[in-house]
This record gives sequence, C-alpha cells and structure tokens, in this order.
Amino acid sequence: QVQLVESGGGLMQAGGSLRLSCATSGLTFSTYAMGWFRQAPGKEREFVAAITVGGVTTYYADSVKARFTISRDNAKNTVYLQMNSLKPEDTAVYYCAADRGWGGERLRRAYEYDYWGQGTPVTVSS
Repeated sequence: QVQLVESGGGLMQAGGSLRLSCATSGLTFSTYAMGWFRQAPGKEREFVAAITVGGVTTYYADSVKARFTISRDNAKNTVYLQMNSLKPEDTAVYYCAADRGWGGERLRRAYEYDYWGQGTPVTVSS
C-alpha cells in the first residue's frame, strides 16, 4: 500500500521559515517525480514545487520562487519543502504527491500525479 505522509506544518509569523517533509512508503521512491501543492480555504489546489526523479530539475510556482526550495533524499524515501520568508498568503494545507511519469512541465498539473498525501496545514500570521 502506497503511503505519503506529510509533516512539519504549523503556525508561523510572517517572515519565518518552516520545513515540510513527506515520507513515502510502498513505492519505489527513486523512480517517482515528486511535487508539492497547496490549497487555501475557498480556493482551488495550486502547484507549489516539483522535483524530478534524480533531483536534477526543479520547478516552482512564480509565487514561491526564490523563497521555497524543494529537495529529495532517495535514501530516506522523503521529499522536503523548505519555506523561507513566509507570507500570510502562503497559508494553506500543503500536500505532497508522487508521479511515475517522465517529469517535465506536466509536473505542474495536479491530475498528472498518481498518489497523494493527506496534507499538513500551514498558517502564517501577519
């Protein structure tokens, strides 16, 4: 059974940092591209960041570029999202997702992903 479990969310003041983790099991992690998405109350789920299988290529939404960094540790079957300079508009539930495709710009599209975690909430106060 495939499982993706996010952790690291919480309450943070604007300007602070958080590091999200997504631990996976039940899949061959090193063969999956990974992504982070978020969904704010009353809004649609949106793309945040993605990383290819080997970790060579990363993709970011314009709204988080230069503030967030996605990384992966294939030995630990885990993907991370380092979030710096947090803003109130970053408040959302953050989800990680796994894609067994070939990567590329398609990683920005939620429907391309095969597996999803349950999400971890992030609240940024002003």
